[in-house]
Amino acid sequence: MQSSSRPIALFGLSFRPFFLAGAAYALLAIPLWIAAFLGYLPEWQPSGGWLAWHRHEMLFGFSVAIVAGFLLTAVQNWTGVPGLSGKPLVLLAGLWLAARLAWLVNAPMWLLLPLELAFLPAVAIAFGWNLWKVRQYRNFPILVVLGLLALCNLCAMIGIQTADDSLQRRGVFGALWLVAALMSVIGGRVIPFFTQRGLSLPAASPALPWLDTALLVGSVLIAALMLSGWGLAASAWQIPLYLLVAAGQIVRLVRWYDPGIWRVPLLWSLHVAYAWMAAALLAMAMWHAGWEIGLSQATHLLAIGGMSGLILAMLARVTLGHTGRPLQPPSYMNLAFILLSVAVPARVWLIEWSALAGFWLAVLCWSLAFALYLWYYAPLLCKPRPDGRPG
Repeated sequence: MQSSSRPIALFGLSFRPFFLAGAAYALLAIPLWIAAFLGYLPEWQPSGGWLAWHRHEMLFGFSVAIVAGFLLTAVQNWTGVPGLSGKPLVLLAGLWLAARLAWLVNAPMWLLLPLELAFLPAVAIAFGWNLWKVRQYRNFPILVVLGLLALCNLCAMIGIQTADDSLQRRGVFGALWLVAALMSVIGGRVIPFFTQRGLSLPAASPALPWLDTALLVGSVLIAALMLSGWGLAASAWQIPLYLLVAAGQIVRLVRWYDPGIWRVPLLWSLHVAYAWMAAALLAMAMWHAGWEIGLSQATHLLAIGGMSGLILAMLARVTLGHTGRPLQPPSYMNLAFILLSVAVPARVWLIEWSALAGFWLAVLCWSLAFALYLWYYAPLLCKPRPDGRPG
């Protein structure tokens, strides 16, 4: 820490360490997984094996880091209560990092389990405490989703400890759709607002509270079906749920749309990522209907296009805003957004014709996208705000 009472810049607010660590982990994790998948790492096995590691870490390592950084920063703006910083933030970030390292070095379960299972409850407590201080009940549903994410993590870890692959898959797939639920909540707030501000439009489209609630409930219900195991078996009775949630997301996209977004990379990247989520919902409906599309394809539409696309777009925009910089990313971030969108068809469809070409194109596009983000934004995350304000 600095000699003054203010913490060093990297631990001034939660978005800084978690955006940096999450993006760096994304850059490392996918090439590592592909190298292991193709047999280049025969002597190295993380806890549970490479497939279990890949499933778990892209949700509970990468995406949860970004979720934690965003929510623990946003809650300060929502409540006016100072967010986590300094030593408590160092400890929380250290807990996340310790769990990631424990996975990779194949630590014994007596060490891995407490490290892994402590993080999400700690985030929920920090987030919920700020809400409780000002009795801000409207954001309690986000707290519920964090609790459900912790439950999914527990199921996944029990599955790994007991070598129950089905239980681990249920925990991970449930978590993926809970992240989609958070995307619905957060995207519904920030995408129309950012669009209106970014294009200097007179006013954003008025919110439809009933639609916001329906999409949150629908996404959580999908997650519950995944956690129960029913959602992992194709069945026609689930088709209406996916079609209804997809229709709601498409209605949102239409209401938010303005042709001007295509001139602004920080905007079109958000809209395209949200569209990938709607596409994933339609693909899930098609899979349940018995069409020629697999569960893995539908899942990667959501995981790469929707979840990771929205993460990269939010990282690029939120980092600038919260570090006190103009909302003008370097021109090559436009390429980063394009590359991540190219990774989606490469992983979802190209592998059907050539697995090797599809995997390598997807990993190349993914890695370059996050490398471009880190090249410009990592120094900003480590430097104080130029206006001297805390955070």
